[in-house]
Amino acid sequence: MTPLAWIVVMSISGGLLSVLVAAALSWAARPTWVPTLISYAIGALLGAAFLEVLPHAIEAAESPERAAMNILAGILIFFVLEKLVLWRHCHDEGCHGHRHDHHGHGQAAAPEHDHGRSGLLILIGDTFHNFVDGVLIAAAFVESTPLGIVTAMAIIAHEIPQEAGDFLILLHSGYSRGKALAFNLLSSLATLVGGILAYFALSHMETLVPVFLALAAASMIYVAVADLIPGLHKRTELRATAQQVLLIAAGIASIVLAHPLAERALG
Repeated sequence: MTPLAWIVVMSISGGLLSVLVAAALSWAARPTWVPTLISYAIGALLGAAFLEVLPHAIEAAESPERAAMNILAGILIFFVLEKLVLWRHCHDEGCHGHRHDHHGHGQAAAPEHDHGRSGLLILIGDTFHNFVDGVLIAAAFVESTPLGIVTAMAIIAHEIPQEAGDFLILLHSGYSRGKALAFNLLSSLATLVGGILAYFALSHMETLVPVFLALAAASMIYVAVADLIPGLHKRTELRATAQQVLLIAAGIASIVLAHPLAERALG
């Protein structure tokens, strides 16, 4: 398949898979599954960032120092974006020591009905985030097909617990199950839009590929370290910690195995 075909297939299938699996988990009313998925997602994100995307970003950049600067700039950008969403949420809702973020990893839903306001904020933030995911997938496939597959797998792995969190927040904001599913599916189409637009832009602007690869690494590292890992520290018992470590290791291992499997499948 061509890079464009891969981008379309992975954007559509990844978006549908993450939303439908997240909806199924939320529908099953088993919130204990979400922390398990998050632990695995952390490993997949960190494995993809450090073992796959970062080496390609450094190789494609003018120098290792330039790649490092792009990654640091990306982390700062994601920090500022998250702050803007949090400030908007605090302005609209009032903050009482409770946190939601643009990745959908709020630690719990709002304690009382908010007439859909936090749900709308989640949808807007998620749509933007999905668009960025599409751009990152396109940048990875332009670099190489195996890297694109690994990047898409890491994004899907972290989208499932994200979408599960989003779905639960939408339900708590007063959305029906059907509307919550429909809006999440509509939001996931932003991945395809971002991927296609980025492909046609990147094909004429090759110098942007290293920048987007650096942003991909920054996004994965920021989401894992700033948004997901702090939630794991809320469970301090030895059994939970051991489970988290094993699942993070499993996430990393899946990325280690994914690259040679992708290359073998591609012949």
